[in-house]
Amino acid sequence: MNGIEYLLDTNFILGMLKSTPAVTEVLNTRPLLASQCAYSAVTRMELLGFPSITLEEETLIRSVLEKFTYLPIDSAVEDMAIQLRRSRRVKLPDALIAATVLCHGLQLLSMDLGLQSVIRDNRPTA
Repeated sequence: MNGIEYLLDTNFILGMLKSTPAVTEVLNTRPLLASQCAYSAVTRMELLGFPSITLEEETLIRSVLEKFTYLPIDSAVEDMAIQLRRSRRVKLPDALIAATVLCHGLQLLSMDLGLQSVIRDNRPTA
């Protein structure tokens, strides 16, 4: 998919913005190019929909997001999310993120171990 390799989860992008040690460690061991990274519609909604977001924070988030590729929710992602919710009882936002990763064949960068296990357990075997 046009050189995109990674889907950045909400908590990963927040960790980038706040320079958290866990995200900084990942970035030090796996240097990323912005052109390799994407984010889902869910991540955009979670980041920008925070009730007490300031104008400065919103501006910063938007400037970071515009460096990455936006992946909307299409019918294939919806269908996969439905399947994940039925089989794993995953919360809808997590199901949509996992479905985006699986449908686009990407690697997830997330600090959420539960979400990582959903993807690992549902990847097709080669």
